[in-house]
Amino acid sequence: MRWWWIALPVAILVLVPVGILAIPILTHTDHGLSVQEPTEQWPLEVTAEGDDGRTRELMVVSSTPGGVVDTSALTEGDRLVVSGTGYDPAQGIYVAICVIPASPDVKPGPCLGGVPSGEASSSPGATDFAPSNWINDDWAWKLFGARGYDDVETGTFTAYLEVPNPVGEGIDCFESECAIYTRNDHTALRDRVQDVYIPVAFDSAG
Repeated sequence: MRWWWIALPVAILVLVPVGILAIPILTHTDHGLSVQEPTEQWPLEVTAEGDDGRTRELMVVSSTPGGVVDTSALTEGDRLVVSGTGYDPAQGIYVAICVIPASPDVKPGPCLGGVPSGEASSSPGATDFAPSNWINDDWAWKLFGARGYDDVETGTFTAYLEVPNPVGEGIDCFESECAIYTRNDHTALRDRVQDVYIPVAFDSAG
């Protein structure tokens, strides 16, 4: 029976982390819709009054090269600094360019660049540009490469997007309306309350 005393600690070491990650996903309660306010055609900043009582703001802060952001004429390789505040820091989000769904109760997507790979860990203030960013303040998900919120109290984050090819697997932003989106990560995929977006288009000559 000596094997049992070896197997038990190993099982605990495996099951405890799995439980820590899985329980919040299994017990998550959806909080409704984001209820985004109408905006001008090519805004750099939008606001949404969520069904959860939070007011979320999403903005494109800057762009490189050039520094001037034109959301109506993005080109592949543009680097956008995107900031948000008012988000629920207890819940992770993805930030990416996605197809705008026909209804606000439908998950945005597909998205350029897919789901963040989580291959490299980022910290607040880091400038790791990527086609999509993953923000999650849970220490366990940070081990998988999530970037933490800049300010947990205010739900403020910074994301660094490198604009990918506007045509990808199952997505063509020349043919479909696309936007820079925030949406809940895989821990709450059906919850639409953090779906906030800034419409974008691409320069056909770029």
